[in-house]
Amino acid sequence: MMSPIIRLTGLIFVANVASMAGSSTFAALVPRLAEDWQLTNTEIGWIAGVYYGGYALVVPVLVALTDRMDSRRIHLVSAGLGAAAFISFAWLVQGFWSALAFHAIAGAALAGTYMPGLRMLTDRLDGPARLRAVAYYTPGFSFGIALSFFVSGLVEDWGGWRLAFLVAGCGNVLCVLLILFGVEAKLAVASAAPARHLLDFRPILRNRAAMGFTLGYAGHSYELMAVRGWLVVFLAFAEGLQPEMARGWNLTLIASLAVLAGMPSSIVGGELALRFGRKRVVSWVMAAAALSALATGAGAGLPFPVVIALVVLYNVMIMGDSAALTAGALGGARQGEQGATLAVHSLAGFTASFIGPLAVGATLDLAGGNTSATAWMWAFAAMGAGSALGLVLLRWIALDAEKN
Repeated sequence: MMSPIIRLTGLIFVANVASMAGSSTFAALVPRLAEDWQLTNTEIGWIAGVYYGGYALVVPVLVALTDRMDSRRIHLVSAGLGAAAFISFAWLVQGFWSALAFHAIAGAALAGTYMPGLRMLTDRLDGPARLRAVAYYTPGFSFGIALSFFVSGLVEDWGGWRLAFLVAGCGNVLCVLLILFGVEAKLAVASAAPARHLLDFRPILRNRAAMGFTLGYAGHSYELMAVRGWLVVFLAFAEGLQPEMARGWNLTLIASLAVLAGMPSSIVGGELALRFGRKRVVSWVMAAAALSALATGAGAGLPFPVVIALVVLYNVMIMGDSAALTAGALGGARQGEQGATLAVHSLAGFTASFIGPLAVGATLDLAGGNTSATAWMWAFAAMGAGSALGLVLLRWIALDAEKN
């Protein structure tokens, strides 16, 4: 028989992936939607980033609530909201402002499924399995994004962009069904919440053991979502620089495979962090990611297979510290503050995720547009700044924590 731990982890992993069916739909269809709606690069950045802005707006409340109630309830309601948001996007969106509104609502729904899903899992596990499960759950975020890229491009080719967003809504419906019938409700919360206001995060901010990893996660998330928001657009630019015989690649498939390639590196990075120390492993990965950003931006004019290799390598480097950063924050959380710690962790990460795509769009507009090789070099430098700043903040906070 399948181990109950494996069954539970696998089921919540699949539900997480289903809830993210629309996470890359806009990013996958940017070339088509930008043309239809006459969007500037900055407007593209707003729509891509507001998904994570909606997440950041509500995540402090939703994740902090996991210290006071069963995360399963939060997860179910949020997945239902995600279904409504994407189905409404499919039927009602006509341009920039309506897309901005519904994408923000969809991002807010994700705030109630991703981290509460992690808490739903860890609250039902004990001992070493509890922290180890983090390394196997968090790659579901990348898998969901990769699958969203692939399915969105496939469905759009077959039935148009509205059908692609409708399918995204159906993914959230599947998530609801999986959790409703596959995960039992808990009668009591795993840890008693401390006697403080729900949104009083001052004790968390003073916990340097967790905050060093949280600030590192902010830099990681800024870069990660900046890359994913602009990946298809960059690939289209690089492909356009090639001779006619080199064109005709499936760009959304390339994007999905590049994102998917980061999944094993997250798990490997998490295991290496357990063996060699989180701060050391995360520091090396962040330095490598920053260098990969510069190489990818400078390599747009190289043969297209080389550009693909650079994009894949960059995604692998970015994801190498993902599980280790989240496990570091969770491992440094005090008793009764796990939910609040994850709330601050998510707030920092997804606020940065909102800024990342917008910063790249603004950089492209300022540097000459997305048809300029020089502008793309600056754009990738702006992406790599996330890992560089995250590395500085992580080392600074971590060293200060060790002295105290």
